[in-house]
Amino acid sequence: MFTGIITDIGRIEAVEQRGDLRLRIGCGYDMASVALGASIACSGVCLTVVDKGDTWFAVDVSAETLSRTAPEMWAEGRRLNLERALKLGDELGGHIVTGHVDGLGTVEATLDVGDSTRITIIADDAIAPYIAAKGSVALDGVSLTVNDVENISDGVRFAVNIIPHTAAETTLGELVSGRSVNIEIDVLARYLGRMMDSRAIRV
Repeated sequence: MFTGIITDIGRIEAVEQRGDLRLRIGCGYDMASVALGASIACSGVCLTVVDKGDTWFAVDVSAETLSRTAPEMWAEGRRLNLERALKLGDELGGHIVTGHVDGLGTVEATLDVGDSTRITIIADDAIAPYIAAKGSVALDGVSLTVNDVENISDGVRFAVNIIPHTAAETTLGELVSGRSVNIEIDVLARYLGRMMDSRAIRV
């Protein structure tokens, strides 16, 4: 379980194709405090630490994960938003994030508004019912508030606001038109959607 508050930016130092994809990710964490088997969210994807050194950790990325996440995010040199798992008693500064990607979005446009940046995202029909104005969404693992939502013919268009602090402390400041992002909908919306689907089937 995570909060969508990024605590470090890692960098993929090496990529090795085994049965799964093995990544070595450089980071600023005190790795002595990170146990093997611990969970770290990497740009919104919950992954398990399978090896570590003083300034890096390794994870295995399965074919299932590769098929459901932004295709370009696993390349050597790519920067990733990192968040360690929530501990009992930690401040819940963002919202409840599971590290399970629900779908992909594409950056349609970025626009400077004052000191902040407005980012417009296009997502498909599967995501559309779960995006609500003033609701929560995680983009590449970052907890954000949805500014506004517009249904379009093949999905949904929604906008978020990136303040300077968020741009500096995450990879969202690097977003440009055409870039893919991992989307995790609010966990409450996910369960409500499932409940509604189950009721419709019984009726």
